[in-house]
Amino acid sequence: MKKFINVFSKASGTMLLAFCFSFQIQAQKIISLSGANSPQDDMNPVWIGDNTLLFTRAFHPDNVGGVNDPGDIWMTKKSESGEWQEAVHRADLSTDGYDFSLGLEDYLTLLVYHTGGSRFGIYQYSKFGTDWNFLRQVTMPGLDSLSGQVTGRVGSDGKVIFLSGKGKDSKGNEDIYVSEKKGPIEWSKPINIGSAINTPGQEMSPFYDAKSEQLYFSSNMHEGAQGKDIYIAKRIGNDWTGWSKPELWGQINTPGSEVSVTFINEEEVVWTSTQNSDGFADLLTFETIVPLVIPDEFIAASPEPIVANESPAKAKTVSVEPIYPTSAVGFPEVKMTEEDEKVEEPINWFVVDAKNKKMVPFTISWKRGETIIDVTEPGLLKRSELVSSQIGEIKVSAEGYFPKSLPVGEIKSGEPTVVLMTKAESGSVIVLDNVNFKRGTAELEGEETKSSLTELADFLVDNPEMKLRIHGHTDNAGDPGLNKALSLERAGSVRDFLITQGVPFESLRISGWGGTRPFASNATEAGRAKNRRVELEVER
Repeated sequence: MKKFINVFSKASGTMLLAFCFSFQIQAQKIISLSGANSPQDDMNPVWIGDNTLLFTRAFHPDNVGGVNDPGDIWMTKKSESGEWQEAVHRADLSTDGYDFSLGLEDYLTLLVYHTGGSRFGIYQYSKFGTDWNFLRQVTMPGLDSLSGQVTGRVGSDGKVIFLSGKGKDSKGNEDIYVSEKKGPIEWSKPINIGSAINTPGQEMSPFYDAKSEQLYFSSNMHEGAQGKDIYIAKRIGNDWTGWSKPELWGQINTPGSEVSVTFINEEEVVWTSTQNSDGFADLLTFETIVPLVIPDEFIAASPEPIVANESPAKAKTVSVEPIYPTSAVGFPEVKMTEEDEKVEEPINWFVVDAKNKKMVPFTISWKRGETIIDVTEPGLLKRSELVSSQIGEIKVSAEGYFPKSLPVGEIKSGEPTVVLMTKAESGSVIVLDNVNFKRGTAELEGEETKSSLTELADFLVDNPEMKLRIHGHTDNAGDPGLNKALSLERAGSVRDFLITQGVPFESLRISGWGGTRPFASNATEAGRAKNRRVELEVER
């Protein structure tokens, strides 16, 4: 039996998808949250009231960490007429690592998860007017043991946090865990919610509605899944491991990947899908009033089967296989397959054009002493081989693109390693990440700096038709005039080094901007460090 809930509000925007279902009430038109979406990954939507939706945007140049930043928090607002406004970056909630909003703990307190940057863990932010002020970190024992694609939400009552991640007791890849609030900043150790929900595949982006005791989550291995789909299960009893059989929420699922859902109210939802966005996530909703079809009857889940007399030596292990949605170019889904022995999978390289997100042919190489090692079959390379060979950095090359150096520590195991390549065409800009200077001077510092510039020079010598401008930048601390002079001198130092390596003088121009063109927020030291940079722009 299904329960139909009327929807009174209407969200407008540019239509991405139009699906006609055989519901008796009306056809459903699914639209993008126009102003909220971008060519980048837009994911983890969280409604916090006051007509405000927070979400995470990856690889955007305005992120604190720039185009390599895996995710900052952005905000869009819904106008009184139902239009979604242009998204704005929330630097006050973001770091140079991966950030996502867990939702409101109470009306004035927002919980945010940070990892991979200057902060790790869950932090409280307090609302003051239109701003969010950093308050403090909360304690959650065992949080650091969760790996993989960690996502999650605060329950609707603010008393529980559901998280997904890969733990020591996971059934396969990401599982769903729950933590209970113990005090103002104290939360319990996350516990696995059991096999009724968790499978050897991926279970992600959970949201728990305390009023209905229903859990909304994404899975790629429950019955009926195409890629990742949204499922609904109801809590049974007082134990967090007791759940009904998950029901597929077919109303909002597509052949693409649905990885999160948030309720604007009891009658409206926003969710994430890769159905029509080249594999990168978009935020979607219904265009018109469409009844939500949510189960009101649930069947108890079958207990986990017990295999008798199976010795540990014959126990099955699981491995990850990528599933690419039809014509999609983005982060692939994964499914789990059983094997008799756990075998390390080769590195899954995902090398794409940073602008249009299309995959590009590439080669892999690294240096051993003065010798350059070219990999003839990158698709067979394993991460453990790089680590055991003490390779610290690999170089990804693609014809017509600037080469990209990648520390071995950033190469993934069991999930795609995404490499964003910048095409060497007019208007393209790259940041010279590994170029450093002695403090307060224009003198190049370190062997890493010289090695990085030497590799760049080799590329420029091989492409002599290119005309380039080197831009020097500083943060906004100190005298603006001195900052501008220093930034110009640093650009000059880079130019001089490139010339010594054979790059023609007439191919290079320099500019110094001081602190007038910040790359990140100057409110934090991490942001100021990002602003002290040298960029290379292709003029023609």
